[in-house]
Amino acid sequence: MGFPVNSYVLCLIGAGLLTAVALPLWRRYCRRAGVLLDDPGDRKIHGHPIPLAGGPAIWCSLAASLIGAIVLTQLGWFDKEAATKIAFGVSRRWTQLVAIFLGATGMTILGVMDDKHDLRPVLKFSGQVAISLLVAAAGIRITLFVPSLLFSYVVTILWIVAAINAFNFMDNMNGLCAGLGALAALLLGLLSALRGQYLVASMCFLTSGAVLGFLPYNFPRATAFLGDSGSHLIGYLLAVLAILPHFYSRKSPHPWAVLSPLLILAVPLADLAWVVWLRWRAGRPFYVGDTNHLSHRLVRSGLSPTGAVLLIWTLAAAVGCLALVWL
Repeated sequence: MGFPVNSYVLCLIGAGLLTAVALPLWRRYCRRAGVLLDDPGDRKIHGHPIPLAGGPAIWCSLAASLIGAIVLTQLGWFDKEAATKIAFGVSRRWTQLVAIFLGATGMTILGVMDDKHDLRPVLKFSGQVAISLLVAAAGIRITLFVPSLLFSYVVTILWIVAAINAFNFMDNMNGLCAGLGALAALLLGLLSALRGQYLVASMCFLTSGAVLGFLPYNFPRATAFLGDSGSHLIGYLLAVLAILPHFYSRKSPHPWAVLSPLLILAVPLADLAWVVWLRWRAGRPFYVGDTNHLSHRLVRSGLSPTGAVLLIWTLAAAVGCLALVWL
């Protein structure tokens, strides 16, 4: 990889520990304040309110990780080679990094507001588009080799909004959304690291670690949920992290490697397309939930919820690992 692997391990483990520490604090706050609680109801199997603490805890982990990385770099804790390469990446992309963090903050706030007030779909969708526009305006855009700025903006916004809602839709069983998010971020990190894109890889491992730190509180038995704040944040981060790496190279024997993110995110994107199509065919609004997701169908076929989640994780890992072939 041409880069100290221990730095990636530090990102993964450090962010995970920070989430593991932050989650109980947010869970306690939700219960004491009586806010951000998911009450029992239709299509829900839990019999008592569960705190929607995942989103704020993951955001805090990422924010603390960024601050910690800056402090440790200033103290000379990192390997000199690693610090030099990270500093070079930051100097080139600092405006984009600021936009990404502001977008992550905005997406978390939007999700919290939806968890708290059950926002109207048009308002929530408008918020997603506005934040995606901020990211595109910062220069984080998809081109697909089409020399059109308008095309780039439109495709980027559609991609980010689709990924956000794909992970939001997959948040329907304990551990499903978080597990898929952690796996996807890990695969994107490996791809970026193997391509020598150190800053992007570090961001991916931070994201994967932050989500993994939440998973023990959500799977197999949940004492906290992601909520819309968590699923929105995970979907947003993965959409952006999938744009940042340069998957295509003229020297690459596999120019179609530019489509690697589609393989890594294939399962949640396919599930989104499937349920939207079913709802459209039935004449129902696409944003109204149902039990036609892949996870629900696996449970109806005889699997336990835990078994269904494990099978979907395995499927996502198998398909996502195909992206490594396109190096």
